[in-house]
Amino acid sequence: MRKFFRAIYRLLDRCIVVPISRVVYNIQNLLRKNGNFLDKILNRPTFLIYLSLALAVGLFFLIDSKVITLVQNNAEVITNVPVKVKYNEEAYVVEGVPDTVDITITGRKSDIYLSKQLGEYEVTLDLTEYTASDAAYKVYFTYSKNIDNLNYKLDPSYVSVMIKNKVSSIASVKYELINQDKLDSKLSVKKVSLSKTEVVVKGSESALDKIASIKALVDLSDSDLTSAGTYVINNVKLVAYDNQGKLLNNIEIVPGTLDATVELDSYSAQVPIEIKTKGNLVPGKSIASILINNKNSKEYTLTVYGSEEVVSNLKSIPVTINVDGEGGDNTKTYTVNLSKPSSDVRYMSESTISVSLTFGDEDQKELTISDITPRNLGSGLKPNIITQSGITVTAKGVTSVLEGITADNINAYVDLTGMGVGDHDVEVKIESNNPLVTYMVSSTITVRISKE
Repeated sequence: MRKFFRAIYRLLDRCIVVPISRVVYNIQNLLRKNGNFLDKILNRPTFLIYLSLALAVGLFFLIDSKVITLVQNNAEVITNVPVKVKYNEEAYVVEGVPDTVDITITGRKSDIYLSKQLGEYEVTLDLTEYTASDAAYKVYFTYSKNIDNLNYKLDPSYVSVMIKNKVSSIASVKYELINQDKLDSKLSVKKVSLSKTEVVVKGSESALDKIASIKALVDLSDSDLTSAGTYVINNVKLVAYDNQGKLLNNIEIVPGTLDATVELDSYSAQVPIEIKTKGNLVPGKSIASILINNKNSKEYTLTVYGSEEVVSNLKSIPVTINVDGEGGDNTKTYTVNLSKPSSDVRYMSESTISVSLTFGDEDQKELTISDITPRNLGSGLKPNIITQSGITVTAKGVTSVLEGITADNINAYVDLTGMGVGDHDVEVKIESNNPLVTYMVSSTITVRISKE
């Protein structure tokens, strides 16, 4: 190890230390020989002044020509700079101009920082000298520089614009309710009246042809809409839509806003829950009773809020229970999340209920029915049921339930969808809203269809 480090030391001494020492020694000897001459020159004040001036001038030219860069250039993108368009707004419509552009600025970091602090970016598209044409114009943007030392580059730097003659017409106005979810769920809109039913729409002829509707956007998130009553909402915005429901931005609507009178109501009704089942119980079992939140299902109701028209026509809240493979135990309890039967239903007093099913031994009862209703027959046709004898229907359920079932409780029908003139053997179907009883029909009937 000693020999190894000694070898390294000798190599460094021979290749680095000795050559550098010789260079320093030679420089010292040269300075000693010319010491008197250099001392005389350096002691002259004029020489030092001229030397400083020459060095300063040389350094200035080196920096100015960017041979030497003292500060590194940076670049930054200023996004979404608004575009100001200058044109005759009363006579023309301009299409194809972006709302914003991006500006890339390059230069010293300090200048970029100052430019951003000033924030005076203005991009203009000057179309004052242009007239309507069927061909597009290629027009460059103009912009102002808030710092002259920076380089500016626009993206895009130019656009192709179409200039068309402005025309106008009269259009009817309808309303559209927005932010309905912000309105108290126990309130509903009974009536909306607008201060104007017609407005003037302006734009190019092709743009006006695309208008499918003009709507006043009535905002129901207004903090004053807290209870039933009549309210006036000012400055309701007007917008134009095409046939696909897309907003048309190249349409001018005069006036741009109007007032809306909104009448709020709080209408409610008690609505029963209709329990339906799917799947098959274990053989020999039927549902004996149904409890909803420990109450008889026929007596249980929900309080439902919404418009009077919707709530008054709501007959029940349907709930489907999967009973497949059940019946082995005496009871089964389900937790059910309730869904609103319609988007127009604003509020229900319960969102979750507990449904308890009790099972018992299945019994059967045969009933004979003769009253069968034809349904879904095409126009211009008439049906005639030619089967002579009645139809036997087997009702299945627990004995206590079947005791109250008669033929009058059964709604039987045949579906004649798509059937034409002639005789047809059609399956009889039973319509029932009683989940405690299931019905079976083993035969069909013949229906003769003729023209009216």
